[in-house]
Amino acid sequence: MADGNGNGRNGNGRRLTKALATADEKVRGSQAWASIFRPGSVFRRGYTDSPRNRSYVIMNNVLYHLHPVKVKRHAVKVSYTLCLGGLSFFLFILLTVTGIFLMFFYRPTAAQAWDDVRTLETAVTFGSLVRNMHRWGAHLMVLTVFLHMSRVFYHGAYKAPREFNWVIGVILLTLTLLLSFTGYLLPWDQLALWAVTVGTNMMGFTPVFGDSVKFVLLGSKEIGNDTILRWYVLHVLLLPFVIVIFMAVHFWRVRKDGGLSGPL
Repeated sequence: MADGNGNGRNGNGRRLTKALATADEKVRGSQAWASIFRPGSVFRRGYTDSPRNRSYVIMNNVLYHLHPVKVKRHAVKVSYTLCLGGLSFFLFILLTVTGIFLMFFYRPTAAQAWDDVRTLETAVTFGSLVRNMHRWGAHLMVLTVFLHMSRVFYHGAYKAPREFNWVIGVILLTLTLLLSFTGYLLPWDQLALWAVTVGTNMMGFTPVFGDSVKFVLLGSKEIGNDTILRWYVLHVLLLPFVIVIFMAVHFWRVRKDGGLSGPL
């Protein structure tokens, strides 16, 4: 009985293994699977470990492709880069996550914005913690981006062939400052109101287009509901979207320009 039961269980196990292998073969051979995983992928049917397929794995994987195949020895030293670029990117991700949380409890209207911030601070679970993480993360991102630019300048990484990427970095620094400024206005307290007043008045003195720029930013001739709504859209949609595009170009050019610059 024991041998019979053992043989029976072994037979069932072999049939199950064969059925799973057949199902796996059908899935890997399907058109949907082939459309997701490109040739040379370890997930494709009939993959063999060869130098050509290894190169395919690198070229066809977005995460592997962004990271260079070879890294210079100095580039992995913390004392050289201080991880400022990576810290800036990490803080951007942190701000995105905490910002989405804050959006659930915030309404961009002149009558409700300040009350929503107060409620977030006092009544929402972990609301005060997340808001302070968002606030201090924004300050730290401005600092790390500025220090990153200073480090690049000090090490001469703006020189050929990296001139274009230096310009991209300057644009990212400007966008970071704008992102911080627009977020500074959203609590809609006295500091925010005067910041909007001073900022839009300064922009109003732009030659030729000053009045038009001021009207677009205010949404009317005076500060009101349209103003906070426009700055809110700038903060949560337009500026982050543009920053993501420029960051992608920035990362791509770092690799294409030969990786991190060497020491002076």
